[in-house]
Amino acid sequence: MKVQRMKLSEEGLNRFFGSLEAQIMEIVWGRGEVTIKEVQASLDEELSFNTVMTVLNRLSDKGHLKKTITGKGRNRLSSFQPVQSKEEFIQEQTRAVTEGLVHEYGPIVLNHLFNAVEQADPKLMDLLEARLEEWKRGKS
Repeated sequence: MKVQRMKLSEEGLNRFFGSLEAQIMEIVWGRGEVTIKEVQASLDEELSFNTVMTVLNRLSDKGHLKKTITGKGRNRLSSFQPVQSKEEFIQEQTRAVTEGLVHEYGPIVLNHLFNAVEQADPKLMDLLEARLEEWKRGKS
């Protein structure tokens, strides 16, 4: 599931989610399956049950969480599971962003990417070089 909006001014998961959504996703990814009360108890700040329930339901509606309801009436319990792992989510989002930028602004993006890799970490440049060599061998 592709995130509809990415916030460039934010960092980490806050680029893809609101800050409370990001905190909740971290909790769900860390535990695998959670109830509303478990999430509420795990948050740094005290929030109402209804606030946490609303955010979990919205994350479910957006396709990030799977909601399961068991029991009936007063014994009804909602639990939530991530649809994909944190790693899968990040992989999918970064791929979508990269493909979109390369499609729209190819040469500019490649130049900026090269400069960013060169400045960030020499090991990334080695990885880039290895991937290019692998690509060249496949083209032969």
